[in-house]
Amino acid sequence: MSIAHGIKRLGVLGAGQMGTGIAFVSALHAKVPVLLHDKSAHQISKGLSLIDKLLAKDVSKGRLQASDAADARARIQTADSVEAMRDVDMVVEAVSENLDLKRAIFREFAAKIRPDAILATNTSSISITKIAAAVIPEGESAAGEVAKAASGRVVGLHFFNPVPVMKLVELISAVQTSQDTLDRSRAFAEACGKEVATSQDVPGFVSNALLMPFINEAIMCLEKGVATRDDIDKTFRLGMAHPMGPLQLGDIGLDTCLSIQQTLYKGTSDSKYRPSVLLERMVDAQYLGKKSGRGFYEYNN
Repeated sequence: MSIAHGIKRLGVLGAGQMGTGIAFVSALHAKVPVLLHDKSAHQISKGLSLIDKLLAKDVSKGRLQASDAADARARIQTADSVEAMRDVDMVVEAVSENLDLKRAIFREFAAKIRPDAILATNTSSISITKIAAAVIPEGESAAGEVAKAASGRVVGLHFFNPVPVMKLVELISAVQTSQDTLDRSRAFAEACGKEVATSQDVPGFVSNALLMPFINEAIMCLEKGVATRDDIDKTFRLGMAHPMGPLQLGDIGLDTCLSIQQTLYKGTSDSKYRPSVLLERMVDAQYLGKKSGRGFYEYNN
């Protein structure tokens, strides 16, 4: 029997590509009003512009009626602070892969958002259990009822990039996550039009524990001169029917690739996860891929 998610209003913190995509599918498919917050007014403007372009494209392609697009856009509003999202039923954090930053954000969620709201993170590699521990009120025992109630509403809800296109959401339970939180989060992801796969709370979960070492090994092959960029990617496109090669795939965000690879390495102490030196140097140079206009490939706009 399906379980109603009960999300009548959603908050999204972070108006980058991921946060904007989550707001888009939530408003369009789940038909839930969304409050989108980012500390950068410029990022909010960019995010809303992207949503407008996505809706217009769907209308022009005949995938969406103009009236439905207008309704979806009307559901997305902005919030100028976390306090302004206090009454949401769920908030999804979609910021960069940095544990200290996420802990700080979740402490703020715990203090400023209603105590029964689900607190979800879109992290693609960081421990949900560590994030959940950050919401326990100071002075409370982790085993106490107050702590259990607080941390039990934290969950990993990993959407994939680009969110409007990719069909999967990875659902990750912290040690502390309640079954009700998991059930409602799954139902909400499904309402957004996604398939759901579950993973244990291990570094990288299922997706990036497998994908990032693959990309990292491809970068090491390039670094060692085993093959050229084009031949590495061609091997996987034409020999293994991948839609794109690992170097082109990494260009979705090389800084994110590095952050995840570092999380895997630190979380397991296994040398097989050591980040490629070339990957580190690319990020040092701010050659981040599509987002910066240059990675292993060059991009116009």
